Amino acid sequence: MANNHKSIYSALAANLLIALTKFIAGAFTNSSSMISEGIHSTVDTTNQLLLLYGLKRSKKAADESHPFGYGKELYFWSFVVSILIFGLGGALSIYQGISHILEPEVMKDPFWNYIVLVLSLIFEGTSLFIAVKEFNKTRNGIGWWDAIIKSKDPASFLVVFEDGAAVAGLIVVMILMGISHSFQIPELDGLASVIVGLILVFVSFILARESRSLLMGEGIAPETREKIAKLAEKDAAVVRTKNILSTYQSPEEVVLMLIIDFEDHLDTEEITEAIQRIRGHIKNEFPLVRFVIIQPE
Repeated sequence: MANNHKSIYSALAANLLIALTKFIAGAFTNSSSMISEGIHSTVDTTNQLLLLYGLKRSKKAADESHPFGYGKELYFWSFVVSILIFGLGGALSIYQGISHILEPEVMKDPFWNYIVLVLSLIFEGTSLFIAVKEFNKTRNGIGWWDAIIKSKDPASFLVVFEDGAAVAGLIVVMILMGISHSFQIPELDGLASVIVGLILVFVSFILARESRSLLMGEGIAPETREKIAKLAEKDAAVVRTKNILSTYQSPEEVVLMLIIDFEDHLDTEEITEAIQRIRGHIKNEFPLVRFVIIQPE
């Protein structure tokens, strides 16, 4: 989790530094795409604050009303972030761009826009580098897309997507703004806003998909279930593992239920002892499994 905090704080600092300057530059030069970039940075700043809030809430200790803890708070706030990226980031940028395409306004001298964009690219690029570096530590050699699908910590890849979208948007805006000013085609400035918005919508769908899956109770991977089943079946009291049910309460906490067929000749005390042995072996082998419920068949 410390790594996630590092990437989130770096993204928060970058967005706070550039959001205000984008709005000032956009208003001064009458640039639609710069206003869209300002909206983008403001939404990203809000998103980082919500992620930090979700991380804090997810650490609350279990209580009577939430016996398994508050770990899913992180998944909820990650889903909220994906909705904000879509609504406040993507939709507003597209609306802003279409408005300027339908009613184009000639851009003033874009000099300060370029200064802000270059600085933004440096800040966002640095934040993206940190986020990618931290995410690489969690990949364990598997491919990027597989790592995102298998990750149970949306905070680890959400910042990567946000910063990646920000860098891509900045490059699009710089190119189209330059062409728009050079050839006096003000519609291209609006087109840049639309493209930025579409990038954000695309990112929001990916993040919403992954966050929703975790929020709805995504379980452990099939290969992990197989390892747990074999581990349980090593116990002399077990005939076979009939079923395994699981759900991630947080990136660091799994609730696991096993339905096990025990030997017929065992009495209640022997089955109880076997359950305790199996529970201990599973927790030692898989530290993320905090709760193990074993139901004899």
